[in-house]
Amino acid sequence: MKKKYLTLNAWALAACMGLFTLTACSDDNGGNDNGGDNPDGDTEIIAEDGSTLSGTVANGQTVRLTQGRSFQLSGGYTVKDGGTLIIEPGVTITAVRDDSPDYILIEQGGYIDAQGTADKPIVMTANLGDAALRTAGWGGIHICGKSHTNRGEGTYSEIGESPYGGTQEDDNSGILRYIRLEYTGFALDAEHEANGLSLYGVGSGTTIDHIAVYKGGDDGIEFFGGSVNVKYAVVIDCEDDSYDWTEGWNGRAQFLVASQAGTTGEKDNGDCLMECDNNGDNAALTPVSHPVLSNLTLIGNNSTEGDRGIRLRAGTEVELYNTLVVGKPRAITIETPETDASFTRTETPSVLSYVACTGTFDNSEPAATYTEDLFLAAHNQLQAELTFTQGYVGTLDGGIDPTTLGSFFSAAPYQGAVPADADWTDGNWIRTE
Repeated sequence: MKKKYLTLNAWALAACMGLFTLTACSDDNGGNDNGGDNPDGDTEIIAEDGSTLSGTVANGQTVRLTQGRSFQLSGGYTVKDGGTLIIEPGVTITAVRDDSPDYILIEQGGYIDAQGTADKPIVMTANLGDAALRTAGWGGIHICGKSHTNRGEGTYSEIGESPYGGTQEDDNSGILRYIRLEYTGFALDAEHEANGLSLYGVGSGTTIDHIAVYKGGDDGIEFFGGSVNVKYAVVIDCEDDSYDWTEGWNGRAQFLVASQAGTTGEKDNGDCLMECDNNGDNAALTPVSHPVLSNLTLIGNNSTEGDRGIRLRAGTEVELYNTLVVGKPRAITIETPETDASFTRTETPSVLSYVACTGTFDNSEPAATYTEDLFLAAHNQLQAELTFTQGYVGTLDGGIDPTTLGSFFSAAPYQGAVPADADWTDGNWIRTE
């Protein structure tokens, strides 16, 4: 692969002036097999330490951020169809928050290979001076894939207005591993907000594991349809929902942590630990949201306004196993007839099993078929006594073997996400204060 040792700004200027021509050569960018229109050759640009990320990575271009270096992010930085962004371990990217929102957007056919390690994570943060003001400092990462959404044609991301959705369920947008996203949650307006990690129609070929979102001003991780799977994620002190899904997401997830213990903001210290929808405009739209999740630890701070833990509504379905829900007066809430009915049907029903809560169960449907008695009969608990160390470390004996749910899942026949004797959150990639 041909390599150009230029700052990104200098490269962009040179390209505009026609000072050099892209040279075709063998593509060794690490497996960009996501269906983009990459030419046979590619040009690699190695960004200089301290340079600014802005503009686009175009078709046939690979930008590499080298291990241990620091970069600034100014405005939107978009990886186009056929472009590749490689981020090596220990890289720090700091959003400068100027006149336009800062964010990283991977468009359909674009590819991101961002792999840190536990001790050398990739850190994306914001430079706003006073740490107390950093919440909602930038727009986070947005990935647009070719997997399904139930919104139909003409569907665009909230930030960057990039199209997403399709029929390629195994679409591969790249790899995110050992990444910490700090102070995300930029709002363009009342209808367009940015989460820590926004996944739009992302396919199951994409790899996402060991993701930490710290002090976000909106949601931590949100799924807009798609079939992407997530493993090992920690969301700390986000002011809206910790996890959110909608538009037919039907992926898999295991080992998720949420903690709202120290949040402050307009929603009285965090809203839902998980806000779960199919489609807010039409609850019956297909494909219907039906993710399968196991081994979660979800911790609220007993706030009186954001008092719901897992909010199942707008027609969503779910299979949820081996989970602990703490610090929310209404730990499990069920809304809409479609969601209620999904628990008592014969084929592919929704399931809550081995879920222990310190709060209550609330099905708001007047003619509810999924009652508290049925909930308790599935090895679930209410008003349980649960304690943790280091904020969220600790599990409860008893649970299903998640490997029976499919090959994605690891053996973890206990309730909760982080065992004391196998703390996968250990390392520099997690920040709790």
